[in-house]
Amino acid sequence: MEEIGDWLGALTVWQVVLLLVAVLVVLPLVSALVTGLLVRRGLRTPWAIRKVNVLRDKAVRLVKRPITIMVLDEVADVIQTGHYTQNIAAALTENREELAELVAEKVRRDPNLRVAGYLPGYHAIVTEVAETTLRVIVEMLGDPRMDELVADLLRNNLDQIRSAVREREHEQVPPRVPPELPTYRS
Repeated sequence: MEEIGDWLGALTVWQVVLLLVAVLVVLPLVSALVTGLLVRRGLRTPWAIRKVNVLRDKAVRLVKRPITIMVLDEVADVIQTGHYTQNIAAALTENREELAELVAEKVRRDPNLRVAGYLPGYHAIVTEVAETTLRVIVEMLGDPRMDELVADLLRNNLDQIRSAVREREHEQVPPRVPPELPTYRS
């Protein structure tokens, strides 16, 4: 018994955590496999395995929220270091020609502008408006104020999510049914 104490004493904190995780993962897996085998053969689950399953469920419930909160804290820290609007601006600049063509095509096909399509210079105006729109959007996304706006938005949303997890607000919400998406003709 003293050898086990010496062996555990020589482990670092991370090694002890990994050992505990391994035990908490391996033991429930073995109990689930044994339970499955016994049930298939028409036998009851042994008392010890039922206790392991109950302990596993309690352990998961015990560590689920703190781990979720730690992950959210880490995500919040990472998100606050990014320049997401500048990344979007770079992607728009990289795909500028395709986006301008796409916008012009969609405007030309818009059924509300059927009559305007017959005006002289209509295609040139649509192309110029698409180019101008993209240029203004890229300039706005490249502005540090827009980066600050998105960072604040993300931070506020993460704070709200973190608070909801701590207060267990998400546990009282019924499951959400996604809405039906409208279909558009192109």
